[in-house]
Amino acid sequence: MKKITILFAFLFSISLLAQNINFNDPLPENIRIKKGVLPNGLTYYIYNTDVVKDAASYYIIQNVGSVLENEDQQGLAHFLEHMAFNGTKNFPDKGITDKLEKHGASFGRDINAYTNFEETVYNMNNIPATPDLIDNCLLVLHDWANFLSLKEEEIDLERGVIKEEWRTRQNGYMRIYEQKMPVLFNNSIYTKRMPIGKMDVVDNFKYKALRDFYHDWYRTDLQAIAIIGDVNVEDIEAKVKTLFSTITAVENPRERFVITIPENDELMFSSAMDVEVKSTSIDFGIRHPKNLKKKTVTDLKSDLLRSITVTMLAIRLGELNDHQDSPLLRASLSFSDISRSTNTFRLSISPKVNQQQAAFEMVLKEVNRAVKFGFTQGEMDRAITRYINSYENQIVKIENTSHRTIEGMIQKNYLENARMRDIEKEYNIAKQIFNTLTLEEAHLKLKSLYTTKNRYITATAVDGEANITEEEALQIISAAENDKTLTAYEDEFSGKTLLGDMKIKKGKIVSEEENKAIGSTTFVLSNGIKVHYKFANNPKNDVTLNAISYGGLSLIDDADLASASHMNSLVTGSGLGDYSRNDLSKVLAGKTVRANLSISNLTESVSGASSTKDVAIMLQMVHLKFVKPRFDKDVFDVLIANSNNQLVRRSNSLSQKIKDSMLVTFYGSNNPKKPLFNKEYIESISFETIQEVYKERFKDASDFEFFIVGDVSKEQLKPLLESYIASLPTKKQTEMYKDNSTEWLSKTIKKDLFFKMENPKTTVSIIYKNDVEYTLKNALVMRAFGDILQLRYMETLREQEGGTYGTSTSAGLSKRPQEKGSLEVRFDCNPEKADKLIGMVYDELSKVAAGEINTTDFDKTITNFLKEREQAKGYNQYDMNVLTNFYREGYNMNDPANFEDIVKSISVKDIVEMANKLIDGGDKAEVIIKALD
Repeated sequence: MKKITILFAFLFSISLLAQNINFNDPLPENIRIKKGVLPNGLTYYIYNTDVVKDAASYYIIQNVGSVLENEDQQGLAHFLEHMAFNGTKNFPDKGITDKLEKHGASFGRDINAYTNFEETVYNMNNIPATPDLIDNCLLVLHDWANFLSLKEEEIDLERGVIKEEWRTRQNGYMRIYEQKMPVLFNNSIYTKRMPIGKMDVVDNFKYKALRDFYHDWYRTDLQAIAIIGDVNVEDIEAKVKTLFSTITAVENPRERFVITIPENDELMFSSAMDVEVKSTSIDFGIRHPKNLKKKTVTDLKSDLLRSITVTMLAIRLGELNDHQDSPLLRASLSFSDISRSTNTFRLSISPKVNQQQAAFEMVLKEVNRAVKFGFTQGEMDRAITRYINSYENQIVKIENTSHRTIEGMIQKNYLENARMRDIEKEYNIAKQIFNTLTLEEAHLKLKSLYTTKNRYITATAVDGEANITEEEALQIISAAENDKTLTAYEDEFSGKTLLGDMKIKKGKIVSEEENKAIGSTTFVLSNGIKVHYKFANNPKNDVTLNAISYGGLSLIDDADLASASHMNSLVTGSGLGDYSRNDLSKVLAGKTVRANLSISNLTESVSGASSTKDVAIMLQMVHLKFVKPRFDKDVFDVLIANSNNQLVRRSNSLSQKIKDSMLVTFYGSNNPKKPLFNKEYIESISFETIQEVYKERFKDASDFEFFIVGDVSKEQLKPLLESYIASLPTKKQTEMYKDNSTEWLSKTIKKDLFFKMENPKTTVSIIYKNDVEYTLKNALVMRAFGDILQLRYMETLREQEGGTYGTSTSAGLSKRPQEKGSLEVRFDCNPEKADKLIGMVYDELSKVAAGEINTTDFDKTITNFLKEREQAKGYNQYDMNVLTNFYREGYNMNDPANFEDIVKSISVKDIVEMANKLIDGGDKAEVIIKALD
């Protein structure tokens, strides 16, 4: 009788909650985002935030993508994006990038754009919010909206850049995707409108075709601008109205249509193959129309229920590959969009070699188990707990929301009529919804997702394997859906804690010392461990931990290196303490926490992160990493089986052949410190050796120096340190790394490597190495040297010659185990232009070494260093770097003498001297990847 009374009271409370929700109410909007529409149709959004101090980001969202192109315009939406950086009314030629780079912005990172099927979006990120730059950035948006120059000589120069972008991206996986498109998009226009376009169109289109596309589609009724940052909203709105209202709306504009992917009653199937792809996969999707209308509370409930349902099933699928005899490498489930109007419920399956049918069957049975029987209360409770935790974390960090995240919400609002969420008000509604959700509703939601219409399968096949066929796929689906032997999923996990019955003998904090120079505190614990702590709350509700010890791979015998390299995979896959990986995720449901370990060349480390409320759990996990790691033999067997599968996949993969050939070119085929991934390598991995290496590297915690930074008070932290860090066993010993540097086979390497390619291209790698003394100034001078070269190569190889989409140029200076400077220049290019471009690389390098440095390039580089540093300050990660560098490297990052003063003191002479130090008498390599004729 008592149980019946309790149940009645529970049901009555749910009924009351449901009555308090008006499911027809519209969902709350984020009123902090100022939105308006000008008379000419242009939409604007303005948002004030100081998440980046004294800086703002600017975006223009063009509701224009490749689906709008005519047959003779394929690729021109993307081409037009490039042209926006090649001259506008108020910024001729490269005026936009020149103007912003002089104030520390970087093209590619801070200034960029993208084009896809549906939209083109331009961005200028984290630009200093000075009055002059605010006005100039608004003027750039104004020009991008309606005043591109489209000069014929600039168009012709850009043809080569676009062609090389296509060449760089055109690999086996891209060709596979293009083969799958007719099924993925059901033969709609998407299939014929890849944003990169057709190269014969790019090479030969008439100037009028580009201008026609521009005048048809770049217009105010299809444009939105967003200004996000440390700005005055009213001032910006007034400027926007004044500047953008002068743009005239287009009369009788072409219709901006939205593509609807046709429905299909029968399963659509495709199997794609490419000689450069040696990994099979199966994607089984079910398309669903996207709701583009204003959403109500009913829609929020539906969305939450769908997300919870997908999460529960995805977790089940993640458990399928935990056994050696599983035919799966992995399986995942998602619900996401594939077009402006369409979402897809998608199963992604990666089978082991020659086990496609078995893998597909295993996954389909698990899906249909859920479709038939639904979910357990434990699964539902954990999923809801995860979403509650996610809401709470977002609310705490509202003021730390990035410019990019705000822009993403704005973009969805403009393009898809999605709501700009007021997360706090939404959470108040969601909590009521969570209290009313039932297992039956989740079961029905899954059934509504797993429909018989609009199904498709896109498979990646490999020559020589027993690839799945359409007939086999249909048989497997039918068998799974009619399998009478399926039983309900069993979930016996409940009410367990991370430490379980484990007894911990607490230690003490024996001393506490303040460091006023950097605002930190050092705790010395009774077991000898030092913990350096600094409070920081940007972002809020975020705490990070690093524990570092010298030694790493340098102290491990060559014969054990393969095992050591797989240590993290085994330990992570095995779980922690008393729990397997799957059970651990259930213990941690609703917690924002992680703890990982790693072993690098010179160090071993433990890292962690958590929300403020979960710091105790993070420290418990760190404690267990030292005293109670798990080594699961079944997980090891799966690891080895997967490695053998990977070996088969790699055997004919072009990218892996290139990597292996590069490795042999530099280090030989039998270098124990640079081994090839082959059968012998896999056979050398030992379960017992991994355990021995782990215990050796992590047995003595006193050798680790701990750093904790974040939104946790000293009062909250101190008792936790005494419980979980001061209790770690220590021997009060210290170790030092060894110099285990691996030299090249020769001081000078010059080699051409030839491979059969479907789309021929040449890949050039030019590398210099030399002894250079490590100082803070030398490190910054070396970095400046590389950045100046990058600017020169962008100007010459890309813009002047049109021979490459871009170079990757980096220069750095290492401190350990040897003080070495290095420069690497890498790029893909047209084989016919390779020799000329290589010559240009050396010409620009020689000019710098001779003192011929463009003053503008030098000034841009120095200004960029100062801007980056200033914008990094005040963030938790910056404070972690301050703390670590003070105690590990012996200097204060916050002292201007250790950065700003050095940067301002760098001269052209310093760059010239560094260039000559690096290239004179050191090691040099030129390796060129070429296509076989």
